[in-house]
Amino acid sequence: MTETVLTVAAGKRLIGKAVAAHPAVKERLKTGTIAIIAGTTNGYVAEEILKSIQQEKGFDRNYFFRGITTSPSKPTDITGRLPEQKFPGDVIIINGKWEKGKTIYDVIEQMDEGDIIIKGANAVDIERKKAGVLIGNPKAGTIGLSLPAVIGRRIKLIIPVGLEKRVCGDIDALAMKVNTPGVEGPRLFPVSGEIITELEAISILTGAKAEMFAAGGIDGAEGSIWLAIEGTDEEIKKVEEIIQSILKEPSFCI
Repeated sequence: MTETVLTVAAGKRLIGKAVAAHPAVKERLKTGTIAIIAGTTNGYVAEEILKSIQQEKGFDRNYFFRGITTSPSKPTDITGRLPEQKFPGDVIIINGKWEKGKTIYDVIEQMDEGDIIIKGANAVDIERKKAGVLIGNPKAGTIGLSLPAVIGRRIKLIIPVGLEKRVCGDIDALAMKVNTPGVEGPRLFPVSGEIITELEAISILTGAKAEMFAAGGIDGAEGSIWLAIEGTDEEIKKVEEIIQSILKEPSFCI
């Protein structure tokens, strides 16, 4: 067993590497469509996937999101956008080629069984394996667009989400509260899919098993997590190599 602490940014990088190494993603890069919907964690996912096909040139994580939560010193509008935000589009990869400038809205009707949508989340219940997405759009945004295709055409939904977004309680019950008519603020959309947190990321990349046993910190370690990781000597060696490569990942700043 080994122990490690991961900052939020290091966790995002770890998740990005794991999604890029996911067998379904690697297979769909050969033929078919992968839609990486813009989001801060998905920025790392997009970087790692584009690197794997040597097409990372021209991609920039800055502004690769539709809405974010920031400190009070950086106010956003009701949708979570910054006043100066310049949206670059989602990352759409068709038959192994990045179709620059396209969004999920351009390709959703053409996506078919086995294609992949990668969509981040704002809440995760790790016990029930369920996620929640904050909604500011009156038509439920990109998750509202995606789910009919996921359910109706068996498109695979992968949800990369860091453990700093973990919540206590049932996301369905929480959604019922905040979605009540008359409540101000964003709504919450409960979502099921293949959730990939730092725990699943460790397993995908190394085969080892990770558990969170503590959390928190200061001076840049706010939101960090402590992981206990069990595995064979070979698996632990892989874990340590990966952790060393991401340990000093800089914080995501706008």
